[in-house]
Amino acid sequence: MNLREKLKKSRNALSEKLGMVFVKGIDEDTMELAEEILLAGDIGWELTELVLGQFRKEFKLNRDSSWRAVLVNTLEELFPEHKPWIPVAKPAVTIVVGVNGAGKTTTIARLSQRIAVNGETVLMACADTYRAAASEQLALWGQRLNIPVHTSVEGADPGGVTFDAVRRAQAKQFDHVIIDTAGRLPTQKGLMDELSKVYRVAGKAMEGAPHRVLLVLDGTVGQNALPQAQQFTKFIPVTDLVITKLDGTAKGGSVFAMARELNLPIRYIGVGEGAGDLVPFDGRAFVEAIVGEDD
Repeated sequence: MNLREKLKKSRNALSEKLGMVFVKGIDEDTMELAEEILLAGDIGWELTELVLGQFRKEFKLNRDSSWRAVLVNTLEELFPEHKPWIPVAKPAVTIVVGVNGAGKTTTIARLSQRIAVNGETVLMACADTYRAAASEQLALWGQRLNIPVHTSVEGADPGGVTFDAVRRAQAKQFDHVIIDTAGRLPTQKGLMDELSKVYRVAGKAMEGAPHRVLLVLDGTVGQNALPQAQQFTKFIPVTDLVITKLDGTAKGGSVFAMARELNLPIRYIGVGEGAGDLVPFDGRAFVEAIVGEDD
C-alpha cells in the first residue's frame, strides 16, 4: 500500500472535497466553500488565509490555473530541506518524549528495528518507571525484534535509569541508545522538570549527550498537538518531530500547520500498524499524497 492509500482519509478530507468545489467554477462562493474545507482539514487559520490568497492571485492571472498545482506549490514550501541527522558520537543518544498515548514506545521499537536492519547495534532503555508494565512493554518489543532492552524496577529514578543505560551502551560499544520516557502533559510541571533532569543526566553520563530529542505527536488530535509541542520545547531542547497514527485520521492537514508553527524537522511519520509503517518523512511525497494529481 503506497503513501496515498495510507493517507486516504486526509486526502478525502482535503483533495477530494476541494475538487468537487472547484469543478463548479471560480468565484467568491467557491472561495468560501474552499475556506470551510481547508479549515475542516485542520490546516489552521493562518495557512488557510495564505492558501486562499494564492488561489485568488493565480486565478486572477489565469482562470484556467490548476487549483491543485497552486495548493501543492504553496504547501511544499512549508517543508524546507533539512540536513539528514547523522550521529556524531558512539553511542548516539536519543531521548523520546511526548504525551500519554502518542505512540512513543512503538516508535522507539520501530526506529530501533530500522537501525538494526541497517547493521548497527542499538540499546532500548525504559526511563518510564511509573507506568505499570512500561518496562514489560518495551521488553516484549525487544524480544520480538531481538534487540536488547535496559530496564529497572518500578518506581526507580528515571534519571538514574538514563545514566545507567548510557554508561552500559558505552561499555558495550553500542552504536545507539534510545531512551523511552514517561508520557506526560506539558501542564504537569513536576513531571516536565523531571524530564529536564533526564536530559541533564544523559549529559553527565556522556559528554555531548543527548544527541537527539524526538518529540512524538499524535496525528489523530490534529492541531491540538501544537500547544503540547510548544510547551515541551520550553522544558527540553527538542530537535525533531515524529507524527504518528496518520493513517487513521482525516486530520493529516495538521502536519502542514505543525511544520509552519514549530519550525522543526519532521523526521518520521507513522502510517499504519505494521513494523515498517514508521517511514522517513518526505515533504514533497506527503503533499503529493494528500493533494497531488490523481493517477
